[in-house]
Amino acid sequence: MHHHSLPNLPPCILLLGPTASGKTAVSLELARQLNGEIISVDSALVYRDMTVGTAKPDAATLQEIPHHLINLIDPDQTYSAAAFRRDALQAMADITARGKIPLVVGGTMLYVKALLHGLSPLPSADTALRAEIETRAAELGWRQLHAELRELDPATAARLKPNDAQRIQRALEVCYLTKQTMAQQFAAQRMEPLPYEIIPIALLPSDRSILHARIALRFDAMLAAGLVDEVKSLQEKYALHENLPAMRAVGYRQTWEHLLGHYDHNQLRERGIAATRQLAKRQLTWLRAMPELIVFDCLEADLLHNVLQYVQRS
Repeated sequence: MHHHSLPNLPPCILLLGPTASGKTAVSLELARQLNGEIISVDSALVYRDMTVGTAKPDAATLQEIPHHLINLIDPDQTYSAAAFRRDALQAMADITARGKIPLVVGGTMLYVKALLHGLSPLPSADTALRAEIETRAAELGWRQLHAELRELDPATAARLKPNDAQRIQRALEVCYLTKQTMAQQFAAQRMEPLPYEIIPIALLPSDRSILHARIALRFDAMLAAGLVDEVKSLQEKYALHENLPAMRAVGYRQTWEHLLGHYDHNQLRERGIAATRQLAKRQLTWLRAMPELIVFDCLEADLLHNVLQYVQRS
């Protein structure tokens, strides 16, 4: 990730870690010390009015240190990894242009992957177009559609047998939707490296059981701070249903089920903590697979000092 051959790229600090690893405290201190602004990489913090269950920084903190990609949309709307990539790159450019340092902080690993490596290039299926291709195939036969693909995308047509209906259909769909061949699509997506000197830091626990204890404390604090009432008021304010991404977020999903009467308060607590542990486990799996991370033990007493010292030397 370090492109030493390109001198003077502006720095960008990537601070990743599982839930409850202390990213917030470290990121705020880094922002203060380094004249930085924070770009949140968190699929739950993008929602307005979801504060308690997302551990959103409070108003005073948001006032003191600029945060980007927080409070972007209502809970009945959706946000994608592609939208995140676009918005994060824009925020990084703006922060750098102000002579400040972007701190990209969070734990939504799909968003991290989108930012660092781009997204898979092919457009999503188009049902109407697909039906239209099938109707034409029924009339003309797949051989004829294969011949048409040969005109539009000879390389892909050459790879496919004239009766390989599924792949011919998909390839034609890509041609119609993008006006490009499959190969052009892939080439266009080959990522330019991000124009930053990225310092990739991960806060990982040396002892998983202590992280679990922190997760439990944190969920209890959310319950005490009124998570259940927050979800009730979200239900009153917005047209929500349980399959919206906002209501599938950890903690919110369990609270929703609790409010439907599926289980009592004790079970809400147990299930919320279990779901948060599952999330942390998935995050740790992603992080362990990421190359080139500079790892700090998020449980060490002088974590803040050590991260700061490392970054100032870099």
